[in-house]
Amino acid sequence: MALNWKKTAGPQNRSEGPRALSEVVKLKNGRRQETRDGGSPEPSCTPRKHVAFLKTHKTASSTILNILYRYGELWNLKFALPFVDHLGYPKRFRAEFVKGFAKSRVKEYDIICNHMRFYLPEVMKVMPIGSFYFSIVRDPVQLAESAFAYYHNESPAFKRAASLVEFVRHADTYYNSSEPNSHYARNLMWFDFGHDNNMADTPVYVRAVLGVLERTFDLILVAEYFDESLVLLKEALCWEIKDVAHFKLNARSSDSVSPLNATTAEMVKAWNGLDWKLYRHFNASFWQRVANYGHERMQQDVARLRALRQRLSAVCLQGGAPVASEQVEVAKLRPRNFGKAKILGYTLKAGLSGHTLVLCQRMVVPEQYHLDHLQKMQSLPPLA
Repeated sequence: MALNWKKTAGPQNRSEGPRALSEVVKLKNGRRQETRDGGSPEPSCTPRKHVAFLKTHKTASSTILNILYRYGELWNLKFALPFVDHLGYPKRFRAEFVKGFAKSRVKEYDIICNHMRFYLPEVMKVMPIGSFYFSIVRDPVQLAESAFAYYHNESPAFKRAASLVEFVRHADTYYNSSEPNSHYARNLMWFDFGHDNNMADTPVYVRAVLGVLERTFDLILVAEYFDESLVLLKEALCWEIKDVAHFKLNARSSDSVSPLNATTAEMVKAWNGLDWKLYRHFNASFWQRVANYGHERMQQDVARLRALRQRLSAVCLQGGAPVASEQVEVAKLRPRNFGKAKILGYTLKAGLSGHTLVLCQRMVVPEQYHLDHLQKMQSLPPLA
């Protein structure tokens, strides 16, 4: 099965995909209103299309990237794309890292979402005033376990250690902050947010950085509560449930995950003290957002999102579940393993065609192939 990419023609393709999968949308007074199953219509609002996403590492961010790619492509939005696969990382972001920025007369984009080390003054050169800024955090213990598997061959500190347990027991011996890619081994989220991951963990410094992040980002999602996070994101952006429908991407197989005991977990937290405080802070603010949203309403909307995902799975996926990458027959749907991590992918059902095939392919394609497609589309001259 070859990839059946198809350039969207604009908002008229908004309901692309199987009709049975569409949420119930009613028009009232010329404005969109989404109706919950058995509930009342949501307040009418204008969907936000200027979005800046800080794609942090090993935080389920690849799935969010896929959501943003699909939404932007559907609406013909302009992405601030990288030259290769990231925006100058691990250097702090500069506007010139965006492909075509230096030569473009109109230096305004709708969505920026690829890996970068955040630096607000430069991001603001690319994104319009009033853009929606968001990111995602993950429990540093789980993040460190994932990073050790994924970046074992990239980070000298990790490469020297036989296991994460051994690394955190002797971190001061293995870790050298002056080595390339050392940031993968300590306070990786703090680094991605643009700050010094080797700074002393002092209350004054931590409070100052967290205050800056609070003022910069409109929403911080939490990877452990991914569906709840997407409901909050949908609400903040005035999108629909179907806009955040997804299959989990870039996930590892269970046999490449190494659970950590409580003692090791505490050592990981101590070694990544800045990340632990970052996570605790935004985990707390996340649950305050959930409380403001309403717990019962959240449960209902999470149930809607999961039901939609089940219907999409029944339509798109052979076997209804992810498989080992070597079992994915279509090359451009096959994810690449990295380091010690064995990445799962998806096999689509045979016989898919038309809009259904396009929708299903877009939901499971690895991010590099999706990015390649978007770069080609944005390099094409506009339609007459």
